[in-house]
Amino acid sequence: MKELVELIVKELVEDKEAVSIEENRDGGEVDILIHVAESDKGRVIGVHGNIINSIRAIARACAIKEDVKVNIRI
Repeated sequence: MKELVELIVKELVEDKEAVSIEENRDGGEVDILIHVAESDKGRVIGVHGNIINSIRAIARACAIKEDVKVNIRI
């Protein structure tokens, strides 16, 4: 799941080197923290949060396969 989120985020930003993804698993819950350059945060969030919500929906679909709950934060 971490790799999928990282792939999506790297395609959205200009500074690909500044992208880092942290994944913490705790039982049936996965927390994913996305770090990007300050200038790229708007690209990842999108207008009215549409892009980050789409990323969360994709991650939830993967989480169902793994039978876990996922939380994504920037």
